[in-house]
Amino acid sequence: MTFLFQIINSSFPLGSYNYSEGLEFLVEHSSQLDTPEKFQHWLNRELSYGSIRIDVQVMLAVVEAIACDNLAQLQYWNSWLNGTRETKELHQQSIQMGNSFLKLLGDLDPDKKTKLEVLRSPLGKNCHYAIAFGVAIALWDIDPKQAILGYLHSWVSNLVSAGVKLIPLGQTQGQQIIYHLQQAIASLADTLITQEEMDLCACTWGLSLASMNHETQYTRLFRS
Repeated sequence: MTFLFQIINSSFPLGSYNYSEGLEFLVEHSSQLDTPEKFQHWLNRELSYGSIRIDVQVMLAVVEAIACDNLAQLQYWNSWLNGTRETKELHQQSIQMGNSFLKLLGDLDPDKKTKLEVLRSPLGKNCHYAIAFGVAIALWDIDPKQAILGYLHSWVSNLVSAGVKLIPLGQTQGQQIIYHLQQAIASLADTLITQEEMDLCACTWGLSLASMNHETQYTRLFRS
């Protein structure tokens, strides 16, 4: 459990602070995210319908594949995630964080490096972040339910950090948003832990459009 706290901490050097996942464009060109209440509502909708749901389910599928020693499934899910990243920026974000994560895992525990290299072999040079997180859960024997909670909390915290800079919000307001979303995170974790592959779904066209426009935005603080 202690290791889970480490890998979801904002100080874990994955570069997640570089990304806003389209939020920067939405704040720049819309009045729908100009208050703490509107921003919290947007985050709640993303938890309810966004691509973060798919990432969590793929992460759990990776854990199951490793438990069954099915490396072909790792390759399958990594390729499958390529199709869910509809813009260059979102794809680069997921790959950069995933590759960085796997490298760090090997550097942290040399005893697991050989196993990591075996799991990395079917993934090629590009590993999505959700895949890498699933590898960490499996190798360090982290409880899946706790891993989901940690993954979701880390995602919310990163976007709130971006919102504090962009909207802008005060630090206290940002923490209040995270606090008020705790029940939504817990409820989503309860849902996703029991879902099957046939339940994979998300509504992400708004995020995709925002990300597409962010690529040509004149002034940018973030890489996505």
